[in-house]
Formats: sequence, C-alpha cells, structure tokens
Amino acid sequence: MDFVEIAKNAKTASLEIADLKEEIKNDALLKIADDIDAAKEEIFDANKLDLDAAETLVTSGEITKSTFNRLKLDENKLRDMVKGIRDIAKLPDPVNKKLLVRELDDGLTLYKVSCPIGVLGIIFEARPDVIAQISALAIKSSNAVILKGGKESVNTNKKIMSVIKAALDKVDGFPKNVLNQVFTRDDVGEMLKCDKYINLIIPRGGNSLVKFIKENTKIPVLGHADGICHIFIDESADLGMAQKVVIDAKTQYPSACNSVETLLIHKDFPQTEALMGALELSDIKLISNPDSWAFEYGDKILAYKFVKNLEDAIEHINTFGSGHTDAIITTDKNNAEMFMNRVDSAGVYWNVSTRFADGFRYGFGAEVGISTNKTHARGPVGLEGLTIYKYKLTGQGHIVGDYANGLKVFHHKDLL
Repeated sequence: MDFVEIAKNAKTASLEIADLKEEIKNDALLKIADDIDAAKEEIFDANKLDLDAAETLVTSGEITKSTFNRLKLDENKLRDMVKGIRDIAKLPDPVNKKLLVRELDDGLTLYKVSCPIGVLGIIFEARPDVIAQISALAIKSSNAVILKGGKESVNTNKKIMSVIKAALDKVDGFPKNVLNQVFTRDDVGEMLKCDKYINLIIPRGGNSLVKFIKENTKIPVLGHADGICHIFIDESADLGMAQKVVIDAKTQYPSACNSVETLLIHKDFPQTEALMGALELSDIKLISNPDSWAFEYGDKILAYKFVKNLEDAIEHINTFGSGHTDAIITTDKNNAEMFMNRVDSAGVYWNVSTRFADGFRYGFGAEVGISTNKTHARGPVGLEGLTIYKYKLTGQGHIVGDYANGLKVFHHKDLL
C-alpha cells in the first residue's frame, strides 16, 4: 500500500474514532498494556537485534552513543511503558469537554468544545517506547496516527506495533487504521507533502531532523529542535540544594532533552569551589569555554559560565537557550519570580531539577514530546495538547437579520 492510501485510511479512521465511547478507548488501552507486558520477552529479543546492529552504527559514527542509550529497552523502561498506558486509561477523556457555554440570547447557546486534531504524523529517532506512548495518547484523545521510527529501532518498533494491533483486534467496536506504521525515507517525504490528510507533524529527534521537517512541509509542526537547558546558581543559593539539583539534572539521564547543558553561576556565589568539586566527583566534565553556548551534549558534560547578576543570566538564557526548560537555585523569592517571568521557555523552575520536564511527571500520563512552540501547545504535550476545539451553536430558527435590524439584542450570558 502506498503512503497516500495509508493517509487516506487514517483520515477515515480519525473521523470514526472522533466520537468513540470512552469505555471502548479505555478497554483498548488496558488490553494493549496487558499484551505488551505478556510479550515483553519477545520485545526484548527484537530490541537486542536492534542493539547489536546499532553497535556497528556507533562505531561508524552513523549514530551517537546517546542515541544508542535511548534505543535500549530494559525491564524498568518496559514497566514504565506499561504503567504509562494504564495511567492514560485512568485519565479523564479530553474529548467533548465543554470549555465555554455562553447564551447569546434566549434559546441561542454557544458551546466551545474540545475535539481531536485528526491525523498525527509522528517521526522519531531511537526510543522504541515512543510507539506505545503515542499510540496510547492517540487512542485516548481520539486521533489517528502514522508513525515513522528510525532504522536503528526497526525490529523493536515492528514488534511493539504488532502486539498493539493484535490487542486492538480483540476490542469490539474499535475502528481499523487508527494506528499506522511506515518505515522508509521515501515515506517521510510523502508524509511531509500529505497536507490534505495529515493535520499535525510531531518530530522527536535531533536538531537536524526537526529543522529538515520544518523546512519541507506546509503541515503545522509541533516539537523542539534542541534541549539547551540551563540552571542559574544565584548569589543566595543553598550549596547543598545546588549540588543535589545540578547533579540530578546532569547525571540522572544525560542523554535526555531536559538534561542541563549549561550552568550559570553568580560571580558572588560564595561556595563555587565546593559546588564544582561536588560536580567533578559525580564524574561531570566541566567546560568553561565551549565552542558554542547552544550545544546539546547529551552526556556527562556541563558548560559553565560566571555571570554578573540575575539580569545577565536571563539574557544569556534567552540568547542561547532553546526555550525548553531552565531553572534558578535561590533563596530570594523576588529573584525567583523575576527569573520565571522573564525567561522565555516552556518550563521555568525554582529550586527544581530540569529533569522534571516530562509529561509522566506532570501527571499527563505520558507525552508525545516537548513543545517549545508558542501556539496551541507548549511544554510536555499530553492528552490536552492533542486536542483542539470547535464551536457548537444551537438555536431555534434564529437568524442574523433579526439582530441586524434591531428586532433582537444579544445578552451574552456565560453559563460555565
């Protein structure tokens, strides 16, 4: 089947799932979770094939070590994958929520109601758990999806999707073609041209991937290119807190997009030496003069810079940051509020590790990715970010002419 046919079928499926009962969607999610858990050994076997092949790709320089790390599935990741799907099933249905109810006149009522976006095109690298996360979110938010994973995870992706589709076949009333998977570079090109059927593209990968997609499609794109996250150590910062937060933000999962890449230190912070010593003891390589302040290391490497004051730190972040997540460590409430108001990022934190920028940790159940956009959805994009809204207007034969001629008058009374 060619890509356009897949996209057409997905569009049809998106219209069918748009008003699917919540009970059917939740039943589908729970069956998927159970079946993935039951098939975990088969999934691990498929993942091992990808890992073995990826070792050669790392050696040849075709993929980075951080990409290889994202590719690996283990018991913990699979457990989190299954739990994430079950958590999504527990969340309220994001579709058909009344966002506004306004009586324009007697018997003439306007409703603003959440609805699915339609067809999502997902292009991602490594991270095979993306398949399960996005499939679950798409089902719960009543969207259809076309997934294109990287070649480095093809065996794992195929296996997980086969388990998911087999589970859906057991669910009475669940539409066909809601979840679709493609594999080739040509499919990516076709996806980017398919604005007639696809409503939103969500890339999950490096800067070059996102840049290429944004430059080669008319379809709206939701995502982020880089995760250039900062932590600013203010003059009044508590040393123990600063050490704990920075070490977590750099070492807990260095290849994650919400890992800190640049440490900004107030020039008058009195315990710099102790802070830097603790970072080095945690096997963090410190760099004082990087080639670029806008580089995502994805490793235990941390660039650092001394700044004159809070304003200097904010200016640096807004100049070199990627709009992802940035944090301040301080005991000064006013400085914290100024930082969080003026830093132009999707996530701004006070005395908190940047690693909290995650849909699961926010209670969204899971996420399709982090968005640094300033329209529609921003930050970790979960269920609500996969819905848009429509206006429903109900009346009793009302016509505009009566209002234009002054026979009737709007009273615009909000009922919600």
